[in-house]
Amino acid sequence: MSQPLRLGIAGLGTVGAGVVKIVRQKANLLAARAGRPVEITAVCARSRDKDRGVNLSHYAWEDDPVTLARRDDVDVFVELMGGSDGPAKAATEAAIAAGKDVVTANKALLAHHGHALALAAEDAGSVIRFEAAVAGGIPVIKALTEGLAGNEITRVMGVMNGTCNYILTRMQSAGLPYAEVFEEANQLGYLEADPTLDVGGIDAGHKLALLASIAFGTQVDFDAVELEGIEQITIGDIHHAADLGFRIKLLGVCQMTGRGLEQRMSPCLVPAESPLGQLEGGTNMCVLEGDSVEQIVLRGPGAGEGPTASAVMGDVMDIARGLRIPTFGIPASSLAQAKPAKAVTPAAYYLRLTLEDKPGALAKVATALGEAGVSINRMRQVRHDKTTAPVLIVTHKTTRAALDDALAQMAGFDVIAEPPVALRIEMV
Repeated sequence: MSQPLRLGIAGLGTVGAGVVKIVRQKANLLAARAGRPVEITAVCARSRDKDRGVNLSHYAWEDDPVTLARRDDVDVFVELMGGSDGPAKAATEAAIAAGKDVVTANKALLAHHGHALALAAEDAGSVIRFEAAVAGGIPVIKALTEGLAGNEITRVMGVMNGTCNYILTRMQSAGLPYAEVFEEANQLGYLEADPTLDVGGIDAGHKLALLASIAFGTQVDFDAVELEGIEQITIGDIHHAADLGFRIKLLGVCQMTGRGLEQRMSPCLVPAESPLGQLEGGTNMCVLEGDSVEQIVLRGPGAGEGPTASAVMGDVMDIARGLRIPTFGIPASSLAQAKPAKAVTPAAYYLRLTLEDKPGALAKVATALGEAGVSINRMRQVRHDKTTAPVLIVTHKTTRAALDDALAQMAGFDVIAEPPVALRIEMV
């Protein structure tokens, strides 16, 4: 049998421990499928004494991930530490410089430094694989780089943060307000140490930027992603959307337009009966659209030990089999620098306004919308207290720029009691 593929694993948290378990428990299966053994030779983590539920005594231990990345008995550096800079970046760069291949689950690292790392890997003859960085156990990277390689991709969209999907679906199913479900998610350990990475859309935005690079052959540009989190969503919005036949999702969408590359991660209304609308709990979904295949829907667990470790091992097995694909599907030197574009594709919008209960308040709003060229499809005033009157408006298709013009005009009105909430209605 061929020489074993030797792994050095940096980071032994939930995912790292899951990878060790797969390699130990399925050694014969992996060897049969790869045509060579897959072994772990060395590991690295912040604490040697922590009980991780798996025996690590067979492996060499390094306290410094850079040292691990440079070891002669490591063929593939498996980076599972996380973080866009610091040890993760330094160790990944060291591994590439030493001619090692890299498998990572680190979307932040690649969203911020992916192009530079891909260029370095290309020069060194190394590969970087990152299936586990996007949508957990869903093989969306493999689908784009391999299965759909014969397609011109027209649009990529999806729900790519399980925590946000849990919060929004839990609000709907239990009738609970955002703050209460947020705290519940925190107690369950679903939230990042910095919760804004989840609820602010940053985590999902990292993933969207990586998918956009592969789908459209462009350099990763996370700074161009339009980000809007779910913090403003109320239980009232959840109920109002349901009455209209929609559900609210933190939805990522990227597409190439005549004006440039649109990348947006924001809460949207989607039809309740659509695949995205029916997505519950922490599950993720990626929708890929190509000129030949039309639409492909991939659904599965977006996080957790098993799904993410499964994705890591998928990459390891490809390397073991000799499959060597450029990081973002085409050579990094060929990746175009895309012109960022705001969302210009017209769409209907859900607009929630809280108005002072004064004569003429609604007329002012309607006038502002009309002057900006925004046409009202439906409007409804809901139950209100003695001083304010919540108003719901669904527009006809319009651009976000036109709607923003109207909202900017409304900001100067003395009848607006709270900042308006505007959510795009995405027909999928």
